[in-house]
Amino acid sequence: MTARIRLAAALSVIAVVALAAGCASGPSSDSPTSSSMPSAAPSSATDVGDDDGLGDDMDGTILDDGRAFAVLTWGSSSCVPTVADATGDGQTVVVALTDGDDADRVCTADYAARASVGTLPEGVDPTQDITLQVTYGDVTDDVDLDGDASFSGVPGSPTEYTPSAGWIDDGMLVLLTWGSSSCPPVVESLEGSGSAGTATFTTDDSQVCTMDMAPRATLLSFPDVSVEDDAFTLTLVGGGLDGTVAVRG
Repeated sequence: MTARIRLAAALSVIAVVALAAGCASGPSSDSPTSSSMPSAAPSSATDVGDDDGLGDDMDGTILDDGRAFAVLTWGSSSCVPTVADATGDGQTVVVALTDGDDADRVCTADYAARASVGTLPEGVDPTQDITLQVTYGDVTDDVDLDGDASFSGVPGSPTEYTPSAGWIDDGMLVLLTWGSSSCPPVVESLEGSGSAGTATFTTDDSQVCTMDMAPRATLLSFPDVSVEDDAFTLTLVGGGLDGTVAVRG
């Protein structure tokens, strides 16, 4: 892993998906939503077709107690790729990322880490190592995921809608939560040292939220010299997300 995002960037994270207090919830959303973390301020907009939105490296992690995964790419923070398909063959999962079919969509000309979330296919064993063969536009990359014997979720089984998190890059983790897809979280502050950290989200009781129940990914980045990957516990405060999460990976 080579990309390193400092704490200042994390405090300006644009989370496309997160739970806000007072949001109504309802039936499950069909497709996972994703998040981005800008590493530079947005400037002019460019056509999505002019840039494949991919930086030098992809990375990934397993989420939702072994039921889901996230893929890290780099590009415009306003155009997060989605997982169009994921098919399994043993412990190899072929993943197709797409920018969608909206020809009129424009992308800001910043450069950001983006998390795209998908579900692992039935038959894949999350307690064993997994290889994602990811295709995004003209680029294909293999992403190796470490299995975890403590995973109790089975790919293809219903989620329990509990928050989960996994390390996805040096000092960077992806947090998966569930709730209205139209109420993005705002990271108010992020602190971490050793094997513990705290993410504080703003709370806006005046928000009106769609009544869906969607998976929402939020990228959080610590200075990599300040935190330890092993046995790391993340405390969530505010935004209707209060609780603790053991970060895997």
